[in-house]
Amino acid sequence: MPRISLPRTTRTHKIAAAVLVTVGASTALAATAETSSAQIPAQATASVKPVSANGLPAKDAPKKAAAKPAKKSEKDDKAAKAAKAKAAKAAKAAKAKAAAKKSAAKHKAAAPTIYKNNLDGWIKESLAIMKAHHIPGTYEGLHRNIMRESSGNPNAVNNWDINAQNGVPSKGLLQVIQPTFDTFHVPGTADKLTDPVANLTAAANYAAHRYGSIDNVNSAY
Repeated sequence: MPRISLPRTTRTHKIAAAVLVTVGASTALAATAETSSAQIPAQATASVKPVSANGLPAKDAPKKAAAKPAKKSEKDDKAAKAAKAKAAKAAKAAKAKAAAKKSAAKHKAAAPTIYKNNLDGWIKESLAIMKAHHIPGTYEGLHRNIMRESSGNPNAVNNWDINAQNGVPSKGLLQVIQPTFDTFHVPGTADKLTDPVANLTAAANYAAHRYGSIDNVNSAY
């Protein structure tokens, strides 16, 4: 096959074009490199602050993080103090209530017993006084002698026995004469011969000294 020779002018033109393209590319690269190099210092001088995960500046994040536990601790301390104060107040109230209850019980226990104003009440009150003064005697012993001597009448007076003849009649539930009452009167009872409780207690005291107990008396004494 015959070879075709390109005209010299055409080859020369191609070489020249290639040279121009190469020079243009080099110029463009140089320009780009220069532009990039010129922008780097500007970007390097820009200050970018680091940011934490919660969106706060990184330098402030530790302060905020430390502030939260501090606030929580302060809140817990206040709650603990309030609970302690409440417990102390409750304990104080309970103590006061217990003291008041104890005082009321003591006052109730110390309150004097009220006896009925009848023969049963007089005997029971006399027995309580006798017990306090260690004077022996029982309800039965007192009641038995009362029924024989006065039939239960606190104002009964014997105007016919030897005592009456001597000017000192026997009086009261257990028919006691005034001299005997004065000698054996028991403190805490009325200083009156015909007072039911005073008469019984003095008579029981006299019988205890002479007979050992009012229970041992079965007739005029």
